[in-house]
Amino acid sequence: MIRLSRLTDYAVVLLSYMGKEGSKDLWAASDLAEKSGLPMPTVAKVLKLLAKTGMISAQRGATGGYKLTRPASEIKVVEIIEAMDGPVNITDCSDGGLHKDCQLCGKCPMTIGWRKVNAVIRHALENISLAEMEIVAVPFPVQEREARLAEGQ
Repeated sequence: MIRLSRLTDYAVVLLSYMGKEGSKDLWAASDLAEKSGLPMPTVAKVLKLLAKTGMISAQRGATGGYKLTRPASEIKVVEIIEAMDGPVNITDCSDGGLHKDCQLCGKCPMTIGWRKVNAVIRHALENISLAEMEIVAVPFPVQEREARLAEGQ
């Protein structure tokens, strides 16, 4: 199964709030935590990692905060994934390198096939922008969501 880390998922959520049309330029980490419903330490960790990549910038001080360095339409999903989880590779050998921990390295008949699959996935992620991932619905409050789950909805 191909699965992104939780921090990557959270990064997309936070960046989506930051990139919404008409949103404020500077976001305090506490405002993003409140808006997203994520714990403040998690928000701080994600923002710190994203700031290292240059996708967002950080301004210190009482009037400081975080902001996108480019419009959401110019930030590609693949960039967010790679900033948080590293290179997009469906298998170790799909990156073209040698992997000595694999018993089939250098003689596996699937290497070229996995590289093709990886290229298709990467191409798709390169063609989806943060703006296209826009949050369209506000999550239910926790109690309401739990009540709906208990009712089978």
